[in-house]
Amino acid sequence: MKKWLLAAGLGLAMVTSAQAADKIAIVNMGSLFQQVAQKTGVSATLENEFKGRAGELQGMENDLQAKMQRLQRDGSTMKASERSKMEKDVMAQRQTFSQKAQAFEQDRQRRSNEERGKLVTRIQSAVKAVAADQSIDLVVDANAVAYNSKDVKDITADVLKQVK
Repeated sequence: MKKWLLAAGLGLAMVTSAQAADKIAIVNMGSLFQQVAQKTGVSATLENEFKGRAGELQGMENDLQAKMQRLQRDGSTMKASERSKMEKDVMAQRQTFSQKAQAFEQDRQRRSNEERGKLVTRIQSAVKAVAADQSIDLVVDANAVAYNSKDVKDITADVLKQVK
């Protein structure tokens, strides 16, 4: 009797999971991310935000290269004290530039990750809304699926409309 109940319960669970599998859709998250990022202008926003610091770093780099070239070109004809002073100046400037460049890159990466997180949150909310509207139980990233039949619905376009 216990075996029969266990078998019936297992069969019922399999039927229920098979019915739920009928409501599966795919979405191309990579494509959505690119399209939403382009439409919202995230790249341009970040570029404008860091434009001033990037220009300052470029100026520092140009100045440093000019000093290094001058040191190479005129170093053999300079007085020892003048050459030593210029070498110390170049080393100090190189260290300052390196620190500022590293801080700049970290800040830029942090802001990029923040903006990426915002986009992912918007896309996930849109996926949930479309799935709820269309009574879909499971949405899978199209890039993570090895094979899907023509019967599986692709909701990428619907999600893109929802994100706007």
